[in-house]
Amino acid sequence: MVNPRNKVLVTGGSGGIGRAIAKRLTDDGYRIVNVDLVAPKALEPGEEFVNVDLMDWDAAEATLQTIATRGDVLRVVNNAGFIRPALLQDTSVEDFEAVVQLNLRAPLLVAQSFLPAMRQAKFGRIVNITSRSALGKELRTAYSATKAGLLGMTRTWALEEGANGITVNAIGPGPIATDLFLSGNPPDSPKTKQIIDTLPVKRMGEPADVAHAVASFLDDRAGFITGQILYVCGGMTVGLSHTA
Repeated sequence: MVNPRNKVLVTGGSGGIGRAIAKRLTDDGYRIVNVDLVAPKALEPGEEFVNVDLMDWDAAEATLQTIATRGDVLRVVNNAGFIRPALLQDTSVEDFEAVVQLNLRAPLLVAQSFLPAMRQAKFGRIVNITSRSALGKELRTAYSATKAGLLGMTRTWALEEGANGITVNAIGPGPIATDLFLSGNPPDSPKTKQIIDTLPVKRMGEPADVAHAVASFLDDRAGFITGQILYVCGGMTVGLSHTA
């Protein structure tokens, strides 16, 4: 019999931090359901790719319910998200609502979809990928609002579901050297060097650093840790967080 505790649903698992999470979890022996708009370049062993637009509530709900009816997903990682940077005066309602749909509404739908199976099993793990930007960052009105909102939902869900054996935690990445980040911040640029200079560890984070933290929260043995946020930021949140 397949152990249902060995399957993890990861949203946005085809690139960047999500890809590192998928690789780390498959290396750890988990089977992955990768829910994304774009397929990965190659599937990891034990990985299943499911194509769906998480911003389309009806399509996403139908797809997630189909997966949930199997009853074998007791761990989820809400990783999918995006940024539409703008100054306060330039933040449009359309952009704000779009960011809310993916960064805040989709995690709600994912959690609701798999909650019944977790409750029945008296076991569950939910890990939400938020951001250090939840503490505030220029050009991030919509993004920081949604990531701060995700922290609030993390703590609320932890309080509601702890007695059911379900833990809910969040990861707050700082500057991580994804392809997307490096496209706008080349390693040899003065801006990137300035960011690195503010970090106590004096290096950029790697997607694998975030994946390691996610794997820790998903572990069977992490049942006494819930409602927490772990900043994977090279020490940025200790002091000069406003400079990044």
